[in-house]
Amino acid sequence: MAKFSKKANVSTEISTASLPDIVFMLLFFFMVTTSIRETTLLVNNKIPQARQLQKLEKKSLVSFIFVGSPTKAILGTEPRIQLNDVIVETSAIPNFIEEERRRLDPSERDKLTISLKVDENSKMGIITDIKQELRKANALKLNYSAIKPGKDY
Repeated sequence: MAKFSKKANVSTEISTASLPDIVFMLLFFFMVTTSIRETTLLVNNKIPQARQLQKLEKKSLVSFIFVGSPTKAILGTEPRIQLNDVIVETSAIPNFIEEERRRLDPSERDKLTISLKVDENSKMGIITDIKQELRKANALKLNYSAIKPGKDY
């Protein structure tokens, strides 16, 4: 009768050679697909709620004007206007509109929409001043940003 010998214990380990490649592919994927906030808010901005909302189609054609009380106490407590990352006066709005139009293709310049993100505690006087300056700059497509009831901004 033949004697069978026991085989030595063979351990099979999972190869980790491709693990760094997988990690870098995931990192690259999330870097490409994640959108980062473009502007740093310098004003308090609690957006009001609305029942009937309409979503904007092409966000690349939208420029935002933020209005609210400043986050830094040195600027006071009255509502201020923020364009991109700078707090400005209403007289700077036409120049902002021209810069925003220049960055667009000539065929899309007339489709530029200005979205007002106004703090719900702001007075209507500053909104009226902004609208007057927008009329001077011939920026007549205006949008008021709002959120659905029950959602936080």
